[in-house]
Amino acid sequence: MSEHPLSDPELEVTPETVKQRFDAGEVQLIDVREQYEWDAGRIPGDVRHIGLEHLSSQATTIDKDKPVVFQCRLGSRSLMAAQAFRRAGYEAYSLTGGLQAWHDAGLPLDPPDGTVADH
Repeated sequence: MSEHPLSDPELEVTPETVKQRFDAGEVQLIDVREQYEWDAGRIPGDVRHIGLEHLSSQATTIDKDKPVVFQCRLGSRSLMAAQAFRRAGYEAYSLTGGLQAWHDAGLPLDPPDGTVADH
């Protein structure tokens, strides 16, 4: 799925799958990017923004009974988050290719004229 050298096909899910499951209310979506990246453009809907550096301190606020998909710009930070949360007993995944892959697949951003900020 991912061309990243640290890819993990068992944890990575495509933008199309994430959109389908998120729209159906089957997963919670957490954006682990920095504030300026979030401000530039993000996945629309009830997406939580928890910067990667705050993720461990916010872990107890994440529903352990519902699958969680982490996302970042290209998929590296979110994959690290998914791996850590899997070890902690969560059903955790990473958006393959991150927000860039989401945008490249023609999926919407919020705001509508949003962009994928460089990291």
